[in-house]
Amino acid sequence: MLAYAIRRILILIPTLLGVSILVFLMLHLTPGDPAELLLGERATDEALHQIREHLGLNEPLYVQYGMFLKRLMKGDLGETIWTRQKVWIEVKQRFPATMELAVTALFIACLFGVTLGIISATKQYSIFDYVSMLGALTGVSMPIFWLGLVFMLIFSVNLGWLPLSARLSIDVDLQVITNIYTLDALLTRNWVAFRDAIWHLIMPAVTLSTIPMAIIARMTRSAMLEVLRQDYIKTAKAKGLSQFKVVFKHGLRNALIPVVTTIGLQFGVTLGGAILTESIFAWPGVGKWMYDAVMQRDYMVIQGGTLFIAALFILINLCVDILYAIINPRISVQ
Repeated sequence: MLAYAIRRILILIPTLLGVSILVFLMLHLTPGDPAELLLGERATDEALHQIREHLGLNEPLYVQYGMFLKRLMKGDLGETIWTRQKVWIEVKQRFPATMELAVTALFIACLFGVTLGIISATKQYSIFDYVSMLGALTGVSMPIFWLGLVFMLIFSVNLGWLPLSARLSIDVDLQVITNIYTLDALLTRNWVAFRDAIWHLIMPAVTLSTIPMAIIARMTRSAMLEVLRQDYIKTAKAKGLSQFKVVFKHGLRNALIPVVTTIGLQFGVTLGGAILTESIFAWPGVGKWMYDAVMQRDYMVIQGGTLFIAALFILINLCVDILYAIINPRISVQ
């Protein structure tokens, strides 16, 4: 297991290098002058010259990539063009909000997705099975931005049940420790702030969880159906074991192997998909920050933020691969 983990970690090096090349070329190979892309068509020649000198755009492409890679090795993602703040500092300030949203969304997706998948598999071809799978298909097909706007219109504008945006009400005080508001409220035992933070988290988290929930439900159902047809499940039933033990003790463990892989991948997708959700609900995370950077043409933020999310997605896949082998030791890791 240790050798497998080390081997997987070593594979990350060329993978991350390839990601850095793609991220670097993503903006450099776009049509037009990157300086004009950043400053706009009405920029003066002097301003264009200054931005080219500042970003090293006058150098050959391979020299620019070398400079970019050298900064990365030092943990430097560059500076934002508009605020002159270090990109990495901006990421550290905003990532806790994105992580809070993504983890909550994934928790909702796993809780309801796995549950619906198990019940649908044990009640195959029932009304519940048809309704839940139809709902899953609808969830996969529904655009997040449209669903978020519908939720805002219904639960905030019309009913007034949930707050429209932000992470915390203006009149609620909270001592910030980790910048994860729900965790900070628990650590400081500020139950008013905890309830308010949860209240603000519900609508964006449910919106973001819709697609992962649907995918997890369909994968769980498929995996459970395959496992429940195995001979050892029939043997367990023949021995008189209860349906609960057959499903959860003998079936679910093996069925979870592909489900765990799906959950891990969906976590990475959720982090990336938070861009639209955060933009809709004005959630001050990495996603909204990158969306604003695109609107403002902040080249360094787009490049640094994309690289950060891509690297995080790769690390999540590594954890999934290792967890995959831990869940079922019979899987060969050679």
